[in-house]
Amino acid sequence: MSLINQLTSKIVIEALLRNGYPVFEGDFNLTLVGIRSNNNDANEFNDVLVVLFSVGICQNILIFPITTDPGVYYRENPINPDGTAIVVPGHFSRCWKLGLHRGQYPALVQVGPMDVYRDGDRDNKLDFDPKSIQNGLFGINLHRSAKDYISSIVDRWSAGCQVMADPADFDVLMALIEKSTTRYGDRFSYTLLTEEQL
Repeated sequence: MSLINQLTSKIVIEALLRNGYPVFEGDFNLTLVGIRSNNNDANEFNDVLVVLFSVGICQNILIFPITTDPGVYYRENPINPDGTAIVVPGHFSRCWKLGLHRGQYPALVQVGPMDVYRDGDRDNKLDFDPKSIQNGLFGINLHRSAKDYISSIVDRWSAGCQVMADPADFDVLMALIEKSTTRYGDRFSYTLLTEEQL
């Protein structure tokens, strides 16, 4: 069963609270949660982005296919000499801001420090070595893959960014981001969980 079919707002909120991570309150105050699938070596969009937000007394949940892992191309061809970035599970407060991805289109761009593993052995397997963790600004954005079709293979779409497979899903997310920005400002936090933490 895919992650998408397993999740409810109750499951995600309980996982966040159990791990000591925040759930934001207030209409359209977005709680952005990535969940990394157990299938870590896939080159597919097999992870999910969960967006939690309330409107009045209603708790809403949207679940989108994403990748939280770099694609095989960048695992084998790291941009950074220390290795390809893989976001470490955890909470990153106010790490993203509404901006332009590579100066091209609106997305969430990194403005606050995040933790990443560095996978530098240039094979197609993801490595999560705690000794390789770095903290800083690495251009870990939240953006879409293709502009006009749903991507099935990650490959060059991610060198460490959190990337959405479906441009229509991304448009929905950005509409919520813009709505939230008018109320709470343009900085957004991100929590990355593993499937085991649910």
